[in-house]
Amino acid sequence: MTPEAFKYYFIPDGEIGLGGIVVEPTADLIRLQQRLIDAVAPFTVPTGTAAAYVTTPEAPDVNQPTIDYVAAFVPKQAGKKFNPHVTIGIGTQVFLKAMLAEPFDVFTFSPAAASVYHLGNFGTARAKLKTIDLNP
Repeated sequence: MTPEAFKYYFIPDGEIGLGGIVVEPTADLIRLQQRLIDAVAPFTVPTGTAAAYVTTPEAPDVNQPTIDYVAAFVPKQAGKKFNPHVTIGIGTQVFLKAMLAEPFDVFTFSPAAASVYHLGNFGTARAKLKTIDLNP
């Protein structure tokens, strides 16, 4: 599998935003997504609170857009609506808008491993649960 990254994105939240790189949704990625959805289906619930996420004493809450995004992910972001991406971090909207204005050099990559994480605020990977090496 050699996905192609083709542009930046960001999701605004006040004066900051979550930035990332968009990956072309291939048939292989869509099939993999469906297999993951099927595998976790027995463990999913329709709604959640901050208690369902990794938090810290310094940041004990999870923002509502994260809770809403995760709750609606399967019906709104699966199959033909899948938007594969790599999250690259949080920044100011000023920075992220400047990043989007710059040319993006398309590139392909090959994953070396796949991991499952317990999510935190902004849907960030906060606690690794399992990793599978794809190049044994």
